[in-house]
Order: sequence, then C-alpha cells, then structure tokens
Amino acid sequence: MKRFANLDNVTSYKSFKDLRKWQKERRAKVKDLSVNIEQCPTKQQRELKENRSLTSYTWVGHSTFLIQLNGQNILTDPVWAKRMGFDKRLTEPGISLADLPEIDLVVISHGHYDHLDFPTLKKLKGNPHYFVPVGLKSLFMRKGYHKVTELSWWDSIEHGGITLHFVPAQHWTRRSLRDMNTSHWGGWIFQTPNKETFYFVGDTGYFSGFKQIAERFMIDTVFMPIGAFEPEWFMAPAHISPEDSVKAFIELGAKFFVPMHYGAYRLADDTGPEALERLYREWENQKLPEEQLKVLLHGETVMGNK
Repeated sequence: MKRFANLDNVTSYKSFKDLRKWQKERRAKVKDLSVNIEQCPTKQQRELKENRSLTSYTWVGHSTFLIQLNGQNILTDPVWAKRMGFDKRLTEPGISLADLPEIDLVVISHGHYDHLDFPTLKKLKGNPHYFVPVGLKSLFMRKGYHKVTELSWWDSIEHGGITLHFVPAQHWTRRSLRDMNTSHWGGWIFQTPNKETFYFVGDTGYFSGFKQIAERFMIDTVFMPIGAFEPEWFMAPAHISPEDSVKAFIELGAKFFVPMHYGAYRLADDTGPEALERLYREWENQKLPEEQLKVLLHGETVMGNK
C-alpha cells in the first residue's frame, strides 16, 4: 500500500509519550474559552444564491469557504459538523446548509475529519464534482460519489472555465487505524480566465513549498491557516503558527491574506482570539498594509476581488 510523504522528508509523527506530555501540559493551562469568533451581522445569503457573475468569497468557518468564481459555486473542505471528536463546535457555521446555493465543485485538502465530513457532503445542494488528493477517490467511490477526480502535487485540470492546481502542503492524514498517509494532502489554487488567482492552503506547517509555489504562481488572495498551533513543539510540523503564516504570505507575494482554520473547533491548546491577536501583532511587526489583511467574521462575504 502506497504511503505519501512531505517535501524534505519532514514527518509529523508523534509518539504516545509525546501525546501524554501534551495532555499533561494542557491540564496545567488556564484558557479563556468564553470568547468566540463572532457571526457577521449582515449576511448576504440571498445575493450569494443569485450571484453567477461577480467574484466573491464567504467564510463559513474553520477551513470552509464558499467561493464564487467565473459563475461557479465552489466549496473548500465543507464541514458543518456539530462536534469534532468529543468537543462541540464552538460557533455555528456562518451559512446554514439550507442557505447555500447549488454547488458546482468541491475541493478537499486531505482526509482528516475536520476537513472531510461525509454527512455534510450528503446534504449539499446540486450535483458537485469533487476534486481530491491522490489516494482519496476510492473512499469517495465506496461512499457512492462518482463525480470525483483525484490529483497529485502540481497536477492541473480545467473545470467550468476555472483551472485548478493541486499544490504541496506539509501535513499528514489518517481516518482509521490502518490508513495512515495512504492518501495525500495539499492546497488548491484556482485561476479564472481573467487571471484572478486564489490559493486555498489547506492544512500545513511552514515549509519550503511556499517558495516553490511563489515561483509558479502570482497569487491574488491566499486563504491561510493560523490556528491549532499550540503547543508548537508538538504541532509545528503540521500546523503553521500565526507568525509563520505571515512569513509564508510575504514569501508568496500575495495581495490579500484571509485567515482560516481557527475559531470553530478546539483542536489544540490555542484559542481563536489568541490566534488572531498573534496574527495582528506579527502583521504590525512586519509593517504590512492593513488593507491587505482580510479578517472575516463567520458568514462574512467579500464581494468582488477587493
């Protein structure tokens, strides 16, 4: 059975001893869990349902975005699950499943449950085509999904006038005891005919791949993870810190930074507000323009590539 690996042979493997050490640390920490990322007070569900011409993106929560490009409705890592493991979701999704437009295509970054939730997929409107990392198609077929295309790193494909590119990330994956790294992981880049370019990073640690991606693409907007990084001695190979996410943004030469992967599920010791605070601090430290940072509330939409 094929097992996939990261660039530079970086491994995310942690021992049972490491896990016990983390659990002990976690019990000793005091965190304020009463403050969550807020819902946007002015949501645009009606406009999103009717929109087939303007570019838009809406943060649903965690790594889930509704992106509207070239008349296509795209979902990234659709997860509306109310629980993740033993923990309840911290906030409601920014858009309810009932308020979504019909979906044309879905991209999956990797097979972890907080990024691939089949109960959510069953409820999507429309008949979307699924684009997945190499190794995941067989699982989709067993679940009854047949409009599925799997890609390897640096593969490209056209769909509905949009060119999709599957690019590297530094992570790992597992859904059961026996399938460790039997499918790949990565990010997705969307390019429209008029050269709008959006990069959905997926789940990743900081890695050399950002420089490689920058050599191949001119990125307009990057959807960048910032959460689930603490403790960093445990998480760093697989989850990028807010400081390193800014470093990656600078290396990419992108125009706009949209943070994600925080505030919906508590997957590590950091909280959503902590991740944002560190992001803002590093943004200021690097003297980056305020208008390039697009921090969204749950359900907030940016209409037009601004």
